[in-house]
Amino acid sequence: MQFKRAGVIGAGAWGTALAQVAARAGLDVVLQARETEVVDSINARRVNEVFLPGVTLEDRISVTGELADLADCDVILAVPPAQHMRSTLSAFAAHHRSGVPIMLCSKGIERGTLKLMTDVLAETIPVAPAAVLSGPSFAGEVARGLPSAVTLACADEALGEELMWTLSAPGFRPYLATDLIGAEVGGAIKNVLAIACGLSEGKGLGRSAHAAIITRGFAEMTRMGVALGGQAETVAGLCGLGDLVLTCSSPQSRNMSLGLALGQGQSVEQALAGKRSVAEGYESAPAVRELAAKMGVDMPICLAVAALLGGETTVEALIDNLLSRPLKAERD
Repeated sequence: MQFKRAGVIGAGAWGTALAQVAARAGLDVVLQARETEVVDSINARRVNEVFLPGVTLEDRISVTGELADLADCDVILAVPPAQHMRSTLSAFAAHHRSGVPIMLCSKGIERGTLKLMTDVLAETIPVAPAAVLSGPSFAGEVARGLPSAVTLACADEALGEELMWTLSAPGFRPYLATDLIGAEVGGAIKNVLAIACGLSEGKGLGRSAHAAIITRGFAEMTRMGVALGGQAETVAGLCGLGDLVLTCSSPQSRNMSLGLALGQGQSVEQALAGKRSVAEGYESAPAVRELAAKMGVDMPICLAVAALLGGETTVEALIDNLLSRPLKAERD
């Protein structure tokens, strides 16, 4: 199987960065944007000034506002916000050719259904072979060609290997896995945990607390991944632990910056005001809480973040409640 033409659905910062990756890997790329100002900006100046300013796009990238223009692509990278994945794939279904793989590049759990993005794909375009791309990668760094490594998960190992070689580009290194669930769970839950790390930073709780949140948050992530049928080894890789460390360690992360603002005293509304890019942890936290209850998985940090975002507790009460939990063995 040879991939020569890639379609990227969603021209936010991450979708635009992945279009850069595919173009540098030698593919012709069609980047689809919902926003007319993004289309106009790229056509006029070769820059996505709305979501990724300062990065000149490769000549191999063309931009469109129409999903139909991706119909002749050999591989699709789906990068809408997770809560819009179902509607986006449903709209694209009429233009999808059977057998063309769809790589899911958005991180989250669908609210209401509690489905992973692979479940959403299976329900909207069941004839599409699925892959998941996830890992520690800031869009701006990837778009500028700085080194990064990610997990590319595909149940069909032969297809996954072909996709891995297809997307491999200078500075962008995919590692192959076959565990889609583990790859997805890590990407979804790390966003919620990054809000918790931002809260700690905003309250000035120190580096020791920060490290504790990452470590115990990783335990929560692993418990959920295994409960859903994923492998602990996958969650311990780039798509889980690696992404968690990155997202919890820099205010470049939209999720950590949201937590930082909340820790400094802003309300949720104030912290989100004026933001065009989505903080996926804000959207996924309620779904993570519901899924934890459904699966019987202990996730105290994620549940505390969901309660805060829902207006059910304060930052101070959240910290007190977590610190007063019963002591137990670290392996639990």
